[in-house]
Amino acid sequence: MNWFKNIFRKSSSSEISEGVRPNNHEHQINNYNEVSKKFLIVGLGNIGGEYVNTRHNIGFKILDYIAGRHNVSFETAKLGTLAEINVKGRKLLLLKPNTYMNLSGKAVHYWMQKENIAIGNVLVITDDLNLSFGTIRIKAKGTDGGHNGLKNIQLLLNTSEYPRFRFGISDEFKKGQQVDYVLGEWNDVERTKLAERFELGKQIVESFALAGLNETMNSFNGK
Repeated sequence: MNWFKNIFRKSSSSEISEGVRPNNHEHQINNYNEVSKKFLIVGLGNIGGEYVNTRHNIGFKILDYIAGRHNVSFETAKLGTLAEINVKGRKLLLLKPNTYMNLSGKAVHYWMQKENIAIGNVLVITDDLNLSFGTIRIKAKGTDGGHNGLKNIQLLLNTSEYPRFRFGISDEFKKGQQVDYVLGEWNDVERTKLAERFELGKQIVESFALAGLNETMNSFNGK
């Protein structure tokens, strides 16, 4: 690998001395290295005080926990609020869209473009009715499963192949009460277990940035 780098180093220096622009291939390699260390972590939820502690806002709550552990605050930005953390040389942008759930894709698409973040470096955190409470499911792709936030992200990105971190909220509601259940607050038993789940969520996000998606799936799925 050193000889490969030396070829570009010699070529670049000679071109500069002759008044020629540096080799474009070297620029692309350097740019890729910068991009690969930058990640967009998106927590899905709805803005407004009435939604803060609802099941549908688990994405927001996990990001709030991570930001708190890193002693950073969210600041208002275009289409959402942002916090930035650094984990062993990786830059993680924590994004809470303020577009309401069914337009989440607007914020995801905008910040991917603005920060030049590859789709493989995006992780979307969302609730999942099909998993028992607190169960973790990390996937590289998948359907929206009827989730309006994921549906809009897929529409705006024009693909269903993006990493997602699903947090189980179970489906213990009677027929016709799904909306009330999803937008309802955690019960007492669930609340006592959330702190441990938030810490696990933090570990998952950091593992995604440091070890990659496959290793993270192998280490955390089903926990």
